[in-house]
Amino acid sequence: MTAGTVEIRRSGSTAVLTLRREAKLNALSTHLERELLRALDDKAVTTSRAVVLTGGNRVFSAGADTGELREMTPEAITAYYRDSGAVYERMAALPQPTVSAIAGYCLGGGLELALATDFRIADPTAKFGLPEVGIGILPSSGGTYRTVRAVGPARARELVLRGRRLTAAEAHAWGLLTEVSEEGAHLEHALRLADELAALPPLAVAVTKRVIDAAADAPRESSLLLEQLAYASLNQTTHPSTEDPT
Repeated sequence: MTAGTVEIRRSGSTAVLTLRREAKLNALSTHLERELLRALDDKAVTTSRAVVLTGGNRVFSAGADTGELREMTPEAITAYYRDSGAVYERMAALPQPTVSAIAGYCLGGGLELALATDFRIADPTAKFGLPEVGIGILPSSGGTYRTVRAVGPARARELVLRGRRLTAAEAHAWGLLTEVSEEGAHLEHALRLADELAALPPLAVAVTKRVIDAAADAPRESSLLLEQLAYASLNQTTHPSTEDPT
């Protein structure tokens, strides 16, 4: 259990992935990242209509296993991002809607992983932060990029440069979280949201996710063209009723 595993189960059309490295506060070792990569390729996930990622009731993840990474040479670090370190972008690229269900610490690599999902539901006791600069490194698995997109550069500097810790209420007010659940109900709340998203047409969801991601960085004209092309493509896959619903 020290090495860590990822538990996979289905809840209806939703795949639920649970990080299981409780003895190390779900620290994201390369082994645990590989386990998560394997889980994303599991049939229970690939055939699902939504994915919920959680660390359980005590902690989401206290961050990357920095002790392990500190021993790596620059060449090994480069290889790491092609290997287990690719899991953050793999999570972000899933065609299904993804939801993080967060309790306890969600720090460093844990927050980077949560930011790679589409929605984040947190228990009111959850704590958020990106402490990497304080130990001489920086968030490097999409953390700086996604934090700036989520909260803007000024607040990103508070989180990344000053290492500010946020409560769930503060994280929600800043825009890092989708919603704060009732205490102890973060997973239940996330599953309700996942069920809502799973009922949507999957191709429309997958295409819209890509359009939203591209629009965040594209010029206005390119974003509008991408929307129109995506609409034209999706329109060929749907057959709405021509009857007046009234």
